Amino acid sequence: MGRYVGPSCRLCRREGVKLFLKGQKCYTPKCPLEKRAYAPGQHGQGRVKLSDYGVQLREKQKAKRIYGVWERQFKGYFQAAQKTKGVTGQMLLQQLERRLDNVVFRMGFATSRAEGRHIVHYRAIAVNGHIVDIPSYQIKVGDVVQVRPQAAGGVARVKANLDLTKDRPVPSWLQIEPAQLKGIIVRLPQKEDVGLPIQEQLIVELYSK
Repeated sequence: MGRYVGPSCRLCRREGVKLFLKGQKCYTPKCPLEKRAYAPGQHGQGRVKLSDYGVQLREKQKAKRIYGVWERQFKGYFQAAQKTKGVTGQMLLQQLERRLDNVVFRMGFATSRAEGRHIVHYRAIAVNGHIVDIPSYQIKVGDVVQVRPQAAGGVARVKANLDLTKDRPVPSWLQIEPAQLKGIIVRLPQKEDVGLPIQEQLIVELYSK
């Protein structure tokens, strides 16, 4: 199954919450969820009572869509979280937060995670001085994420994005140096750092059936 290429805002309306898939538009009154806070489709405004399984499934779909990962990838993250010492749900969120495309977004270098994937994919990002073009790359404590000076288009794009996202708070597990277009991972992200409407325990219950 390929990646979803339809209207991003339709996904937000389907989940009933902002997934922040369209960058700065999500922070303005132009967000379609502000105008039509109901599911898309002919029966979108009807009342639907979900089963326990349905609630768990929607939570998993929500998390997948926020981070832009496929089903196989997401299941792989869950299996890795199960093998990691700690609370499975929190370890799952930590792995998703540690994706390089998400880190680029969190640092303000991109206005959305999708844009973060593009910036990484087009070799504009270096980690510890080495080019990394894999969006799912897992960052570690002490890693230095920097925009490559040689990526002229990337530099201009990131500078523009930093101006657009200057009012967006940067998580405390990241330290940003805007003038040098770089950031440092000072610690691993925790549950309270995520700040997203995800009930990870429901995802654990779904995969534990």
